[in-house]
Amino acid sequence: MFWLEELFLGTGVAHSVLLVSIIICVGLMLSRIKVAGVSLGVTWILFVGILASHFGLMLDDVTSHFVKEFGLILFIYSIGMQVGPGFFASFRKGGITLNLLATGLVLLGAATAYLIHVVTGENLMTMTGVLYGAVTNTPGLGAAQQTYSDMHGGEFNPIFAQGYAVAYPLGVVGIILCFIILKSMFRINLDDEKKLYDKNNPAIGGALQSVTIEVTNPAVCNRTICDIQRLAGREVVATRIMRSSCGEVEIALAETKVQMGDRIFLVAKPADAEALTILIGKQLTGIARADWEKEAKGVLVNERIIVTNAKLQGRRLSDLKLNETFHVSISRVRRAGIDLLAQPALLLQLGDRVTVVGQKNDVNEVSALLGNSLKRLDQPQMFCTFLGIALGVLLGSLPIMLPGMPVPVKLGLAGGPLIVSILLSYYGPRLHLVTYATSSANLLMREVGICLFMAAVGLGAGKGFVETVTNGGYWWVVYGFIITFMPCMLIGIIARYLCHRSYFTIIGMISGGTTDPPALAYSNSICGSDQSSIAYSTVYPLSMFLRVLVAQLLVLMGS
Repeated sequence: MFWLEELFLGTGVAHSVLLVSIIICVGLMLSRIKVAGVSLGVTWILFVGILASHFGLMLDDVTSHFVKEFGLILFIYSIGMQVGPGFFASFRKGGITLNLLATGLVLLGAATAYLIHVVTGENLMTMTGVLYGAVTNTPGLGAAQQTYSDMHGGEFNPIFAQGYAVAYPLGVVGIILCFIILKSMFRINLDDEKKLYDKNNPAIGGALQSVTIEVTNPAVCNRTICDIQRLAGREVVATRIMRSSCGEVEIALAETKVQMGDRIFLVAKPADAEALTILIGKQLTGIARADWEKEAKGVLVNERIIVTNAKLQGRRLSDLKLNETFHVSISRVRRAGIDLLAQPALLLQLGDRVTVVGQKNDVNEVSALLGNSLKRLDQPQMFCTFLGIALGVLLGSLPIMLPGMPVPVKLGLAGGPLIVSILLSYYGPRLHLVTYATSSANLLMREVGICLFMAAVGLGAGKGFVETVTNGGYWWVVYGFIITFMPCMLIGIIARYLCHRSYFTIIGMISGGTTDPPALAYSNSICGSDQSSIAYSTVYPLSMFLRVLVAQLLVLMGS
């Protein structure tokens, strides 16, 4: 039985893999437990890890740091790749407000920790560790330790890690508890929140509308579709037109001229569709796309074609000349769950689903050009993944010197990969880099990453956890919960009642402001879409930078 004891209590690769795997399995089994319909999800892995560590099951320091940081990198990188295409549109449509709210969250947390230090007389170094455990921010903890070491000739102070470990578990729970209370306080209806989100983010959220407009304005008669779009000054795509003279349906090309009584089927954002209706004539309600297909009597078909031809990566839609060459109309492009209007300047990416309208033979030719082969997409594109991770680590490790700071500030091994993944997913096609990954592949990388991260953090936090709590550290738990809960609740209420943000955006912003991956995982499980992830990624870079900066300032104030 010596081999079994060595396997569980010894060291080495087999011990590490077995221990981490068992902890993840037990944690995932417990994640199925729900109380009042609420589950803590992957957070259970953290608690199982703490329990295992308390009874002596541990990883060596090198393995623990690698598993934790690599898991976090995988999780954060996959988030960035998923939300990248909609990130910049999100930032333009409210990113400044979200970052201001996240900045308030960071500063409120630091102010709360300092106030507790003043009122209770607790050592500020201890409160710094408690603060960063309460907001689950490991880079901030590292920055505090490094600053203290640099100021005291390389001396290591364990009080930071002890405060962090004691406050961390309830910090995770406190953030999730805040989400639950906010949901009850705001009386959240998930369908209504989705509508509110789409209203606040028309550029990135499934807000395209299909409408049928009848030409009643004589001023647009004998004008081409291109002329009408230019007059309206709006982003719209006309796909089909029904002639009033003969009742036949034909493809609406740029040079197609309209006549009085013609009916035009177009795709646009609601506001643009309304403006075009005023210009052209009147909108006909109750006419769906299926009605147009029925009127076309099988002559015209509507199909979604997947872009799998790698040669088209980064090519403009106008460069393909699909309208002129194949006499088809392209109405929209669906990318990462987002509907994009098929504008000529739109850059294609692998995995895009292009809606094509035209005669069957023409649509088949377009399908052959675009690829339309799901088998090609199943092949993982690992080059860009590891290139992005490498560049992200370089960026995260880059020292940034700020005036008055004794040590440089770094974005860390989470902030760097997140920024690079967002930039790669957005700008990669312009550089002809294949950054596409299937939804299942992205989700697998994300879940593997968060499970590894939680297991390693739990195993690292369990040693001395009970002793610290019983020897007066239970007050640190209380302090940590206050630091976690109060700022999150206050910022959540402000975001809702003053900024009118959707619940999905609020919990994503709070998750990003606290730089808390478990909270983001919980947020995603609630909304079931990218909405929380986009808000998380919008505020995460600035929040991470501020967390690291504040940690160093607190150490300077306490020395």
